[in-house]
Amino acid sequence: MKKFIYLFLLSVSFQYNADAQPASTDKIKVMDFFQNQQFEEAVNYLIPAATIDSQNIQLLGYLGYAHYMNDNTKMAADYFRKIIAINPDNISALQYLAILTKNDKPDQTLQYTRRLIYLQPDKAAHFRSMGELFKRKDKQDSAFVYYNQAYILQPKDFKNGVGLADILIDNKKFIRADSIIESVLEQDSVNIPFLKLRVRSAYIAGDYQNVRIPGERLIRLQETSLSALTQVVVAYFNLKLYTDCIRVCQYLIAQGYAVENIFYFEAKALARIKQFDKSNELLKTCINLSISKEAEMYYYNLGINYEALRQYKKAIAQYDTANYLFKNPIMNFNSGRIYEINLKNMQQAQKYYTKYLALAKPVEADEKKAYQYLKERWGKKKPVAPKK
Repeated sequence: MKKFIYLFLLSVSFQYNADAQPASTDKIKVMDFFQNQQFEEAVNYLIPAATIDSQNIQLLGYLGYAHYMNDNTKMAADYFRKIIAINPDNISALQYLAILTKNDKPDQTLQYTRRLIYLQPDKAAHFRSMGELFKRKDKQDSAFVYYNQAYILQPKDFKNGVGLADILIDNKKFIRADSIIESVLEQDSVNIPFLKLRVRSAYIAGDYQNVRIPGERLIRLQETSLSALTQVVVAYFNLKLYTDCIRVCQYLIAQGYAVENIFYFEAKALARIKQFDKSNELLKTCINLSISKEAEMYYYNLGINYEALRQYKKAIAQYDTANYLFKNPIMNFNSGRIYEINLKNMQQAQKYYTKYLALAKPVEADEKKAYQYLKERWGKKKPVAPKK
């Protein structure tokens, strides 16, 4: 931590007003605040001096940093903007502003990063950051230009290789992407980011055989990337290697990825090896996962609305659907009530009430009363004879 603080103090000395700090502030005391992560105390200590000397870049930098570390991003950005107003070429302030505006003000980030590239044209990180910005804007051509330049400037920085290979895969330029990926994997065969890229490149290219080796390495490394390993699952299925497909599905489920798509491919693979009962059980799981529990309330409220419109058959259809999907017996009660009271069809009413009485376990007082009433009136009755 101490090394970080010293490096920080060097970086935020901001070069121009290094000797202009008032005697009322003690650099060592400021450093101690930062080292002990007492950022609020640092702010309170620095503000009086910054109020007196509002053009002091070093004080403004300290305050911006203190607010940044204290998660007060708005105040941090305000102080770094004050620095830029005094010195538009201040590297540290531009870097912090690029970080602070990245998520909610990408156009401003673009301007700050472009300025950094102008001031430091040999720094690959600035070009990579610009590539990331353009990729987020879905401007693939511009993103490629900047990622490519970052890689040219510093090809041994794996972040540049990841960024460039990723954009090349997006643009279906698989030959160059694979050459970058393989050059890294030859030196480091267990580099997880590049193994993921190798899987993605082969998968998107439809080269499913070449998904297998990097995919199995990811599994041996206990990697749990759902995206990459789902591509491994699909590759094995398309290669008709169904037992391998099932194995990878079960690995993902064991890692906590009990998601619909994984169950679905395991079910399909099980069906291909004639294990239909297991396949059906997993397909039922898929159905349960694909239907939101909130859908029951939606169907219920649709039923209420149709009742209010006196469209009773449509209301019953909603209650029937809710009961079919979620097995809530109260939906049978609602349908029986409509048949009894609104449609005067006692045979259908009894059918629904009988289903309700067989399954209901009322808890609320009102439902207990209704349940007792139905049990007394309908529970012991013989089936109503069909109308002639």
